[in-house]
Amino acid sequence: MNHTFRGGVHPNDQKAFSREAPLRRFDPTGEMVFPVAQHIGKPAKPVVAKGDQVLVGQMLAQGDGFVSANIISSCSGKVKAIEKRRIISGAMAECVVIENDGLFTPVEGMGEAQDVDALSADEILAKIQQAGIVGLGGAGFPTHVKLKPRDPAAIRYVIANGAECEPFLTCNDQLMRTEAAAIVAGLRIMLRLFPNAKGYIGIEDNKPEAIGAMRAAAGDEFEVLALHTKYPQGGEHNLIQTVAGVDYPVAKLPADVGCVVSNVGTIYAIERAVAHNEPLFSHVLTVSGDAVENPGNFIVRDGTCFRELVEACGGVKGDGPRKVLSGGPMMGFAVGTLDVHVQKTTNGITMLSADEVEQAQAAMTACLHCGRCTTVCPAGLLPQLMAEAAEIKDYERYEKKLYGLECVACGSCTYICPAKRPLTQTFKQTKAEIMAIKRAAQAGGAK
Repeated sequence: MNHTFRGGVHPNDQKAFSREAPLRRFDPTGEMVFPVAQHIGKPAKPVVAKGDQVLVGQMLAQGDGFVSANIISSCSGKVKAIEKRRIISGAMAECVVIENDGLFTPVEGMGEAQDVDALSADEILAKIQQAGIVGLGGAGFPTHVKLKPRDPAAIRYVIANGAECEPFLTCNDQLMRTEAAAIVAGLRIMLRLFPNAKGYIGIEDNKPEAIGAMRAAAGDEFEVLALHTKYPQGGEHNLIQTVAGVDYPVAKLPADVGCVVSNVGTIYAIERAVAHNEPLFSHVLTVSGDAVENPGNFIVRDGTCFRELVEACGGVKGDGPRKVLSGGPMMGFAVGTLDVHVQKTTNGITMLSADEVEQAQAAMTACLHCGRCTTVCPAGLLPQLMAEAAEIKDYERYEKKLYGLECVACGSCTYICPAKRPLTQTFKQTKAEIMAIKRAAQAGGAK
């Protein structure tokens, strides 16, 4: 095992705000909003209609094709509407809106213990797919797809990602402290799918309590690795470098080098789905920052309004936040209102009294050609040249020569840039523009 990975930065982890806040379940009272696209792939198709009564654990929208995911209700109540609503990204998107009755009545059989040992690999995958599980540490890739590579026998490493390297976020730390046995059981279920693999659990060494809890639960069955604290240690590529000691080429997948990586929250969801017949309708989330009264860690129901969670933390401090982020400051993004709702991949709400992006814009200069962005890029890219190509919209060079679409938008280049250039934002926008061109070309070719 390597002790670290190529590149990376060392931002202040800001974990002290919520590190010791225990996980607590939060049951909202307001209406619940469920976008039908909370994952990579095709949006799900609603299977309920306005006026229907629904229960906790009931499917609201069914995955449309292999790379898609079911949307599950986290409350009981009446379907109020299926309509466009403003979501976290700021876009308007189709959502199922439920009038929450506050009873949280579950569907029959949810939570019942299942005989995991009696299940075949295909049955395990079917349960994961039915549960609507997606990657909870990143972009929401459907988990049943990730766990079905072309050659399961070629997988050698199944890695539980407990790094939680994003500043301010501590919910996975608390999850590992309190649900270590369930995470280990979930990892054991995953290994049933890969006959030649071994399990590993990687946790940054700024989480000693989580490391201790996971080692106690894993015993000699799985190796728990205390990883060097460096951002973005939790990136899939970086974790594979660190744990397996291997790298993989551009445009390849972890399975191509014998690895499967899943966030500990995802693995916990797998255990709940397979061993307890409980689909994914809730997950862990941190509310933190210097502009919230009492930062906390929650087990939150999907569809919950941000405003209710902030109020559960005692509300905002003083005149309120200058900036609110969905997620953390490195990979999260700003939201314009607290009247948006938690999705499967929402792992944090960060409330800040100062807007560092605004400050950086005021101090921005021309590129200094210092090369620091290249030094810290964990993907081995050339951010300086990518920015130049993006500015003149030379998309062919950006994609084909500079491999710009391999950028994981970790924010390391922006963090380190002495000229305060908005590199990550530029790369996100450029990728969106390139993908829009590709979609338009595909649509034209299909006519």
